[in-house]
Amino acid sequence: MRLNTELCEILGITYPIIQAGMAGGPTTVDLVANVSNAGGLGTLGAAYMKPDEIRTAIRQIKVRTTKPFAVNLFCTNWQDHYEGVEESQKVLNPIREKLGLKYLDQQVMTNNFFDKQFEVLLEEKVTVLSTAFGVLPPDKMAAAKKQGVTVTTMITTVREAQLAENEGADIIIAQGSDAGGHRGTFEIEKDTHGAAIGTFSLVPQVVDAVSVPVVAAGGIMDSRGIVAALALGAQAVQMGTAFLTTIESGAHPVYKQALIKSTEESTVITKVFSGRPARGIKNAFIEAYQDAKIPPADFPTQNTLTSDIRRAAAFHNNPDYMSLWAGQATRLLLNEITAENLIRKLVAGADRILFSK
Repeated sequence: MRLNTELCEILGITYPIIQAGMAGGPTTVDLVANVSNAGGLGTLGAAYMKPDEIRTAIRQIKVRTTKPFAVNLFCTNWQDHYEGVEESQKVLNPIREKLGLKYLDQQVMTNNFFDKQFEVLLEEKVTVLSTAFGVLPPDKMAAAKKQGVTVTTMITTVREAQLAENEGADIIIAQGSDAGGHRGTFEIEKDTHGAAIGTFSLVPQVVDAVSVPVVAAGGIMDSRGIVAALALGAQAVQMGTAFLTTIESGAHPVYKQALIKSTEESTVITKVFSGRPARGIKNAFIEAYQDAKIPPADFPTQNTLTSDIRRAAAFHNNPDYMSLWAGQATRLLLNEITAENLIRKLVAGADRILFSK
């Protein structure tokens, strides 16, 4: 791509393509490194990883690439809130029976590794730190800036973008409601799914409201989406779902199959897996909560509460009870393609649109 944006210079990348930091396993060491080697910015989704696991992954990525890459963390309240757990178990225990699991009798406890995760990123000299669900706390923002770390923050409204800029974010990632997986919404009220602004409505409004570079995220799957985002003032795109079906992706094989079979009508925004709103393919797990008319517990408790079910479903190759995160443009997905070849296709397609006579 002959278009070189300011953001490419800031991040030290060749092409304005960022692979989203999808937590929970899809962002393998090979995926992150190969995206960066191909000229984009690979991102390790480290939010659920233990500090030592993050350190190991970072070092393995550095063995595979000398190019910049990012690490994504969740900036949110990791304290358990047990209101609603008993009601939620009324939905979860029958599912456990179907999967041959024991009921959870003990109180769930979520580990909060955020402080130590952050320390590992500084110790390992990660150059780009990506945050979701909020902005880095002031002390950590100051520490990151002192070390020369570039901080990117995901937002879903203009108000969040302005807040992120004011608190020190170097790059704003404007995530539309088209996006798969967890919403970057800062504040989640009970029984709400956060802002529902589409990517191509959100991006130009954010561009006009902040002075730092803006990245478009949500439902962007091909070269046309990249060109459209750049035309609206974004300096790059962040793509998540598009990389889930690559060969290097750590997504479960039946998850990949569900993505390929899905359509623009397959997904819903739901809180039932984690307690925070996320877009995924509707399945029996989501329907069980809808039929019971029972709300899930809050994040992170619900996420911890459902982890045994999600693990068992993956073990049994059962997509009915897995979290199948996906954006709204899955008809455009490419199957069994390497991350490098995907980026090559994206870049070549954008070049044809932008520069062909």
